[in-house]
Amino acid sequence: MELAGLLKKVDYKQIQGASINGVCVSGIAYDSRKVQEGSLFVCISGAVSDGHAFAKDAVSKSAVVIVTEKPVDVPEYVIVLETKDSRVALAELSAAYFGYPANELSVIGITGTKGKTTATYMMRSVLEASGIKTGLIGTIETIISDGDIIPSQNTTPESYIIQETFRKMADAGCKCVVMEVSSQGLKLHRTDGFIFDYGIFTNLAPDHIGPAEHKDLAEYIYCKSLLFRQCKHGIFNIDDSHVSEILKGHTCDVETYGFSDSADLVASEVEFSGKGGMLGVKYHLSGLAEMDVEISIPGKFSVYNSMIAVAVCRRFGISSDIILKSLLNVHVKGRTELLDVSPKFTVMIDYAHNAMSLKSLLETLKEYNPKRLVCLFGCGGNRSRERRFEMGEVSSALADLTVITSDNPRNEDPVAITNDIETGVKKAGGQYITIINRPDAIRYVIENAMEGDVIVLAGKGHEDYQEIKGKKYHMDERELVADVVRDGNFIK
Repeated sequence: MELAGLLKKVDYKQIQGASINGVCVSGIAYDSRKVQEGSLFVCISGAVSDGHAFAKDAVSKSAVVIVTEKPVDVPEYVIVLETKDSRVALAELSAAYFGYPANELSVIGITGTKGKTTATYMMRSVLEASGIKTGLIGTIETIISDGDIIPSQNTTPESYIIQETFRKMADAGCKCVVMEVSSQGLKLHRTDGFIFDYGIFTNLAPDHIGPAEHKDLAEYIYCKSLLFRQCKHGIFNIDDSHVSEILKGHTCDVETYGFSDSADLVASEVEFSGKGGMLGVKYHLSGLAEMDVEISIPGKFSVYNSMIAVAVCRRFGISSDIILKSLLNVHVKGRTELLDVSPKFTVMIDYAHNAMSLKSLLETLKEYNPKRLVCLFGCGGNRSRERRFEMGEVSSALADLTVITSDNPRNEDPVAITNDIETGVKKAGGQYITIINRPDAIRYVIENAMEGDVIVLAGKGHEDYQEIKGKKYHMDERELVADVVRDGNFIK
């Protein structure tokens, strides 16, 4: 591809090398290990390593163009282009390289602290049911089509991967893509190079604040708000206390949803429903759309997520019948995922892996008035110890029984991790038991279930492995539960 064409939207100045006119490049790389002959190499300043240090290595592999933010030591014949921000340049170069595929799709982006994953699956379910082929990019996986699914490494991939994925989706016949947009993705310009058709804000609470992520809450909020300077239509949760901050500087038109009467889409008459071991929620929707909605996913947060799906999908002219049927049948792996074990008690898998998400989940489940609320969880090794104390205290305060077990111990001793959790549990004084081996812990809670129990297996969610000393071992909680069900040693 001609270099001049790739650079049309890039702000740069040439530092060295011959004229770019007539120069062609074979591809774009931002990892020197992936440079091929004729590549353009973009030097990215990362948290772990600095791509500028690998410019010479890229040239040794026959890269012909280097895009950089600062001086690099490469031969004079190599074309060096300096730009203010290499990540912005990578996004613009990638969009051009793949032929601006976002222009061939309706791109729907969703940001917020909680709800992104479930809402994307809800939207995709409705769009697909209406005949609109829709791709998905998110925390769990990237779906090009039903037969082309790629496990995710990041919630929001690098800009080159996004553009490459958009191209695959467009070529596969997709007309839409729904994607989770993380604050880090926005901060690091991964979503530069195109305009979202729809941007959605779910909610906001302090999260991802630390040396390697956001320096403080103000930066976290600001980065979330950037989506609404990069979309045509914005849809906002009016009930969230941070919505006015998210709206600052927006350039999109605004639509709102929530329980507030001032919202454009208003939820009311909420009814929590549960029978045969399954939990769900019903409510009435009024305003821009009038319908009675039922969802097979529990909790008030499911009301919010489904309202997002209605807000977006009605813009595509999808009938109420299709929307309602799709919402009733949608399920998301590892997000309040209900397993069919027994009609006498409920077993659920959820990704809740910090105190905030665990608190929200347990408070939601208490609204269903279970006989007992049983919470099984562990904490990841080589992560904040504070999280262990906090999660232990939350579970102890809200659950009737806490079962402390192992999660991904990584390079730490599982016993040391469970001891830390136990410290938090004891602070709140709730009943608990420690069973370090997770399969044994899962077997224990099912075989000792009482009628009316709600049992939560928290922390692993969609993960199908356990990481121990640098190696991932297969462990899928669905399979572990199925093993217990086959043995049949529980109330039925």
